[in-house]
Amino acid sequence: MDGALVVAVILVVAGLAVSVTGVLAFLERLPLNRYAGVRTTASMRDAETFRVANKVAGLPFVVAGLVGLLGGVLTLVLQTGGVVALLVSLGGMIMIAMAGGLLGHKAALAVPEPEPELPAGCAGCACGNCGVAKLRG
Repeated sequence: MDGALVVAVILVVAGLAVSVTGVLAFLERLPLNRYAGVRTTASMRDAETFRVANKVAGLPFVVAGLVGLLGGVLTLVLQTGGVVALLVSLGGMIMIAMAGGLLGHKAALAVPEPEPELPAGCAGCACGNCGVAKLRG
């Protein structure tokens, strides 16, 4: 099996994976996980922040995946110039996915921190008896 063929098939599979992740993220169907989507410190804070970050990054991920998929197919089809298509599409897929991840990270940073929960029976007066003053900093 030719080396370019193997790399082209890997690029097609990677493109499909990135596209599916992007569609799930854009449709807000990507659950908080450790493997797929935007996984920065800011985006992993909680499920809502993860959802916002990945919704923003979803469309660029779909585009990146389609670029990889198209590049892999072109590499398989083209007799000459296949390596160029492979390199350009691989670079494009990586750069677009990175840009989407950066957008998602910035969106996660914009999500406000949740308010700390008050202990049961606390009125939130910060009197010091229940530790609310310590929670609010």
